Amino acid sequence: DTVRENIKRDLARAREERDAALAKLKEVEERLSRLDTEVAAIQEQHVREAAAERERIARSTETEIAKLSEQATREIESAGKVAKHELRRFAAEQSVRMAEQMIRREMRPEDDQRLITQNIEELGGAAQ
Repeated sequence: DTVRENIKRDLARAREERDAALAKLKEVEERLSRLDTEVAAIQEQHVREAAAERERIARSTETEIAKLSEQATREIESAGKVAKHELRRFAAEQSVRMAEQMIRREMRPEDDQRLITQNIEELGGAAQ
């Protein structure tokens, strides 16, 4: 009887251990299946975040390109204004220089004397 009871007890303990092992296996399998789902969810989240980051970078790049384009346009316009101003100044200086050269070339001593006399008379008339 004792041997039989020991065998029954051992069998019962073996069944309990087997049931516990099966329960543990089921728990691990469930965790693994949830883990696959969690990994898939994390991957999807990373894909969404990467797409959002790409979009943010694209918008930021477009904004920066627009700013740089506007700045370049302003600088070009400013340089154009400066160049026009310098060209006008140069043209005026050249016109004055050419006029001086023409006057010097064409002015005779009698013209010079006549202008001096005329200026003296005008100054004399203005003083009275």
